[in-house]
Amino acid sequence: MGAMMSVLLILAVVSIATHPLARVLGRNVFFVGAALLAAVTGLFAVLAVQVYSGTPVVESFAWVPQLDLTLTFRLDTISVLFALLVSGAGALVLLYCSRYFDAHEPGLERFAAVFMGFATSMLGLVLADDVYLLFIFWEGTTIFSFLLIGHLTRLRTSTAAALQALMVTTLGGLAMLVGLVLLANQVGSSLLSDIVATPPQGGVGITAVFLILAGALSKSAIFPFHFWLPGAMAAPTPVSAYLHAAAMVKAGIYLIARVTPAFGDVPGYRETLVVLGAITMINGGIRALRQFDLKLIVAHGTVSQLGLLVMVFGVGDPRATFAGFALLFAHALAKAPLFLSVGVIDHSTGTRDLRKLSGLGKKMPVLFAITVLASASMAGFPPFFGFIAKESAFTELLEVGQERPLAMAAFVVAVVGSVLTVAYMGRFVWGAFASKPHVETCRVAHAPERSILIAPGVFAGATLLIGLVAPAADAVLLPLVNAEAAGVKIEHLALWHGVTPALFASAGVLIGGSLLAWVLSRTTRRMQPPVERFSASHAYWIVTHFVDSIAVKLTSITQRGSLPFYLAVILIVLVGTLGGTALATAEWPGEFVLISSPVQIPIALVMIIAALFSLRARTRFQSVVLVGLTGYGMAAIFAMHGAPDLALTQALVETVTLIAFVLVIRRLPQRIGHRASRPKRWLRAGIGIGVGLVFGMLAVIALGSRIAEPISLQLPELAYAGGHGSNVVNVMLVDIRGWDTMGELSVILAAATGVASLVFLSTRVDNRPKLSRRDARRAAQEHLLRVADPNDPARRMTWLLAGRHLDPARRSILLEVVVRLIFHALIILSIYLLLTGHNSPGGGFAGGLVAGLALVARYLAGGRHELGATVPLDAGRILGAGLAIAVSMAFIPMLFGQSALASAWVDIDLGIFGSIPLVTSTLFDIGVYLVVFGLILDVLRSLGAEIDEHEEADIASFEEEEVSSR
Repeated sequence: MGAMMSVLLILAVVSIATHPLARVLGRNVFFVGAALLAAVTGLFAVLAVQVYSGTPVVESFAWVPQLDLTLTFRLDTISVLFALLVSGAGALVLLYCSRYFDAHEPGLERFAAVFMGFATSMLGLVLADDVYLLFIFWEGTTIFSFLLIGHLTRLRTSTAAALQALMVTTLGGLAMLVGLVLLANQVGSSLLSDIVATPPQGGVGITAVFLILAGALSKSAIFPFHFWLPGAMAAPTPVSAYLHAAAMVKAGIYLIARVTPAFGDVPGYRETLVVLGAITMINGGIRALRQFDLKLIVAHGTVSQLGLLVMVFGVGDPRATFAGFALLFAHALAKAPLFLSVGVIDHSTGTRDLRKLSGLGKKMPVLFAITVLASASMAGFPPFFGFIAKESAFTELLEVGQERPLAMAAFVVAVVGSVLTVAYMGRFVWGAFASKPHVETCRVAHAPERSILIAPGVFAGATLLIGLVAPAADAVLLPLVNAEAAGVKIEHLALWHGVTPALFASAGVLIGGSLLAWVLSRTTRRMQPPVERFSASHAYWIVTHFVDSIAVKLTSITQRGSLPFYLAVILIVLVGTLGGTALATAEWPGEFVLISSPVQIPIALVMIIAALFSLRARTRFQSVVLVGLTGYGMAAIFAMHGAPDLALTQALVETVTLIAFVLVIRRLPQRIGHRASRPKRWLRAGIGIGVGLVFGMLAVIALGSRIAEPISLQLPELAYAGGHGSNVVNVMLVDIRGWDTMGELSVILAAATGVASLVFLSTRVDNRPKLSRRDARRAAQEHLLRVADPNDPARRMTWLLAGRHLDPARRSILLEVVVRLIFHALIILSIYLLLTGHNSPGGGFAGGLVAGLALVARYLAGGRHELGATVPLDAGRILGAGLAIAVSMAFIPMLFGQSALASAWVDIDLGIFGSIPLVTSTLFDIGVYLVVFGLILDVLRSLGAEIDEHEEADIASFEEEEVSSR
């Protein structure tokens, strides 16, 4: 396993372990995450040396070789810088979190774990070369961001903002997935590096490109998807600093930067990015100027800068792309400390409203200095990195604009948008720290710890340091673009290039933006918050409200609470779709064989008559028995066609089902009171006949469509060679298709839990007093002594452990005797079926059913007290033990270098008694046995004992009312 996969695996494990660790360490758990991400940053810094030497690092792991699914990671110059940004910024933000959150912050453990999970997903996103793997990490960032934005679950605005971000970015991600699949099929490779090396072709390629753009633009909050990011400011400040400044919103920019060299010549590609980026930049800048919440000023400013980045990358020229990378990293380094500073102000003063803040610069000079540094870089003042990056963008856009008018238009928008940037950053600093007349000097109610300023200080210091050593940054960013292949020359990064048009543009931006900021700081009355009625956010809520209204109306029409209506709709759709398809496309067999044995005729007649009479039944018990009769007929047909396992299982399942029905209907009226009208009866008859004809037709078509030898002919040999068993059905269940069986066991467990949750009022745990083995044995001995002693006046003929609890009016001595005699025989039979099922009819499923039927017999004879005395263990523990055994037998072979669920066996020679094979899959079958047995026990406790107790309580209550009324 390579370095990248090892890092991601370690981060994933730490993410899982963070939650329990946070319970012990509290907010100090953030130090652990910060240290780990700092170590990851150091590792990628070391790997960057190799990458910049011209040797990308590629790691692959064959996940499913048969399907050519490979986990491929690639570390090149672009991904290594993004990896450094993700891990380095994550380490600093986690350091900030250690002092931002209180020790008793609600949900602190969840936040820490989710934050680490997001960092892991974001790192995997920039390292993944396989597009399907990239999509998995892409959606991982979406889910984790949803959880982080909605961290304050008690606030409705927080959960609504989280849901809005989830909806927008998820829909974009799904569109992107379709585009990636189309391009991967067209190129013949799912590697992003191969897709980028092969320009898309044809209408399918163009469609795929714009689908990918939809995902990237929605992720980076570009118009018309820009509205979700300001709403996401309901998240805690560290989330905004990391997700919405340095990490997640950069994912879309990262993808655009990756694919632009290949997609740039697609018709409409450049125009789409430049136009949407321009709209986003201007709209975000104007909205930032009209905010009074400091965090919203920075948020809308982030949207504006993302528009600038998309516009610059969208020009599609290596020179502009180079400037785009400089802008991207300059923005991340400057915007993150601004969010962190807002968090400190909010915690210290309790407000973010600039109309209520005054004189904070004097009270918090260090924070003021850090914010000024970050704001100056963001606005583009020299000698900060922001100035160098923005001047590079002006220079390159002017250069490219001589060849492409689109680049010149982008330059004009960038200049206007940058004026707005200077203005809202000036308004931000003035609003947060200036001493304003007519505004009371704010109090610092909670002085922040000095260590909380380390992270924003490092970010802000980096903007200044990189600006001073601009040629070093130039050497880092130049390898990101292939200027030589394009035959263009890129202007190097530097603080001074002489008197150039870009310098005049920068000076004009700074002067114009400063004047605008000064004007806005003189009056706040004219700068009211924007009206949201015609905004994209309002449009989103209108659409979602419309969808909710339609859903409510459709639900009221379709979810009528009528089971016959639901079944009618389902069956009519089934007849229409399957029947119509079969009639239109199926090929009928040339000959038909009506019967293969004369015995089938009477069995079929019995089944048909039982089905018909079930329609005429007047009581529920009659209908249940008649329907069960059809199931027994099917078991007889299975037995006649050489399928004893199926016949045995069908008969046992039918019996258990019949008993479950009886347990349920005893709480319902005895007679079926409602009789449908004649039109409804004819409609139901038509649906029933249609379903029967369709399934009969499908069976005939399926049996007649086989043109090759069935694979089942090879199953006996495969079962014996791979599973060392002669019973093909059982070996299929516990070995060849063991994963399916494990999934079915999980379904059974879920079904048992569902049934119990519908019946039990408080808890499904059986807290009733139970007889221990010693007490039960003593009770049985006393019972036998009393039966044998004719002189015992208190003797009572009880054949069951809990017989003394039975109501004499409801006892059946004959039933008690029969149950007492056959119970142990049934248990032995169930164990026999379990152990011999590998080579003979039976298995864990059938054995568990037989043991369950033995338990049913004890319950029917002795009631709920007998059930508790027979099995003193809780049903949930039996179910859990069975599933645990099955899962263990799936993974234990992997410890010995074998595939999951691989079988091993040994034949023990017993001399004259022959030999006995011991197969490890039998242990898996024991798990199946326990799950089935536990399911029947849980059903008996739910539908039997619990309902019995409710009924007894109702009777006792009724008798008390009768007595009190007298």
